Amino acid sequence: MKTILIPTDFNAERVKIIDALVLTNKPQNINIIFMHAFGLSDSISDMLMLSRRSKDYENISDDFYTQLEIYRQKYTNHIQSIEIEYFYGNTVAAFKNFIDGVNADCIAYPKDYNFDKINKYSINPKTLTKRCGCEVIELDVHEFSKEEKLFDTKMPQENIKVLSA
Repeated sequence: MKTILIPTDFNAERVKIIDALVLTNKPQNINIIFMHAFGLSDSISDMLMLSRRSKDYENISDDFYTQLEIYRQKYTNHIQSIEIEYFYGNTVAAFKNFIDGVNADCIAYPKDYNFDKINKYSINPKTLTKRCGCEVIELDVHEFSKEEKLFDTKMPQENIKVLSA
């Protein structure tokens, strides 16, 4: 079983990377962890409230959760779990500890990845993933989504012959 960490801004379009991950890792089952990185504040009150970060989950849209559920159902035989985690820190050493804690085997980005902040403490994960020592892969999400559409095509209604009983 392979665990893949995916940095995200929780945009529903980012979920399309799951198609590419499943197709490139078949027949192996995978665990997927969507992750967003936050830098730590210098404020002592922010540090004290770090354990009460449930409000960070408000940054995740209902559309993102809906897309995750669609992919869970679509790939029930290939995806063991899909999780959402937050990383709080500014250093590569802290990020390495995070990677070890979630047992990530690799980090995956879509080829056209653009970092978008979800709040003022968001940090670009590429600064951490470049130097963390974990394998980083880039996948062309559009290439795999085009292949997927080939299977979803339907025959036009006028070409279907109706059998009379």
